[in-house]
Amino acid sequence: MVYLKNFLELGISETFNHTLRENGITEATPIQEQAIPVIMSGKDIIGQAKTGTGKTLAFVLPILEKIDPESSDVQALIVAPTRELALQITTEIKKMLVQREDINVLAIYGGQDVAQQLRKLKGNTHIVVATPGRLLDHIRRETIDLSNLSTIVLDEADQMLYFGFLYDIEDILDETPDSKQTMLFSATMPKDIKKLAKRYMDEPQMIQVQSEEVTVDTIEQRVIETTDRAKPDALRFIMDRDQPFLAVIFCRTKVRASKLYDNLKGLGYNCAELHGDIPQAKRERVMKSFREAKIQYLIATDVAARGLDVDGVTHVFNYDIPEDVESYIHRIGRTGRAGGSGLAITFVAAKDEKHLEEIEKTLGAPIQREIIEQPKIKRVDENGKPVPKPAPKKSGQNRERDSREGSRSDSRRDSRNSSRSDSRNSSRNSSRNENNRSFNKPSNKKGSTKQGQQRRGR
Repeated sequence: MVYLKNFLELGISETFNHTLRENGITEATPIQEQAIPVIMSGKDIIGQAKTGTGKTLAFVLPILEKIDPESSDVQALIVAPTRELALQITTEIKKMLVQREDINVLAIYGGQDVAQQLRKLKGNTHIVVATPGRLLDHIRRETIDLSNLSTIVLDEADQMLYFGFLYDIEDILDETPDSKQTMLFSATMPKDIKKLAKRYMDEPQMIQVQSEEVTVDTIEQRVIETTDRAKPDALRFIMDRDQPFLAVIFCRTKVRASKLYDNLKGLGYNCAELHGDIPQAKRERVMKSFREAKIQYLIATDVAARGLDVDGVTHVFNYDIPEDVESYIHRIGRTGRAGGSGLAITFVAAKDEKHLEEIEKTLGAPIQREIIEQPKIKRVDENGKPVPKPAPKKSGQNRERDSREGSRSDSRRDSRNSSRSDSRNSSRNSSRNENNRSFNKPSNKKGSTKQGQQRRGR
């Protein structure tokens, strides 16, 4: 892919250009090249681009150029569907502010200390990055003032719709000035997103960027056909064989992710779990450890996929196949980042075939099948403890024969026990009779003999 312009040509100041170069970024991606001039002009924009195209910088750079550090008002609001994505965007902004300490950014999301958020909001906060629920909570408490807001960004709008945030987004937009600039970014354009744009945006300019090469050209994809019962063995076989540097394992539900984590952790794998039931503080620690390669395997749900942007991920395992194509693309996009290569392996059971067909149809090509000969692997329970091999089931004839043999054995045993009992009883009775006879015999003691002679003399 050829990038035609650098950021100076797009209107980005030398201060931010210097910071970009320090981070190894010298040329704009297609979404940046097309979106930045439009945003700088103040027009509303709809950007249709997938993860990994550089869309975050496409809206962050123009926002930073427009911030007035002398004002204490919240001037820009970025709304994201998940805490992970909100933190990722905040991190990107802070990277760009190393030479602009006069601009302040604050992330607002559930699981944080509310009192701490309130203290920071009372200070000079110019940019707020927030999740819908916690932001709406602050709006209703009147602890955030959006009356002088100049820019709002709805990032990953289709995912906010998927998570049920549509009404929250409408309530948030209703609390912002009509004069604001509105930006909406989404990988797909469902009907409700188009309705939202029509209602709240002013003649938005549409920018579409195709990024199929992100998922097809740089990522090797494979399918392993298996069953739900055999998935744990198949997964461990591939993990032991490939020895990934960093890997993300995706499960469909929190329960399945937690169960798989317990299984792998019990077997000694260096892994962690990431899903909605994990407390926010722990989630942040897990992500920090994963970025620092202190954790090798991250077991996650789709919610976590939206905020995962970690260099060095060599493998993605779809332990459960996603139910839609966009989720599949977002999942496997966790590897093969920044032009690097990656491997995505999807475990498919018979019931998953329709989802696989839809994915292959969208990609325009079948995904390579891999057949593995699974070795004998020690069975373990969900805590990683060995499970004893169950006794083989017996046929009806075997059970009947065992029953007859058991009856005969019991009969012989009863007969032997009866004979032994009779013999012991006979021996005891004989012994008692002998004792009785001995008791009735005249004693050999002298006293006894003399008494007997006296009786006879009488």
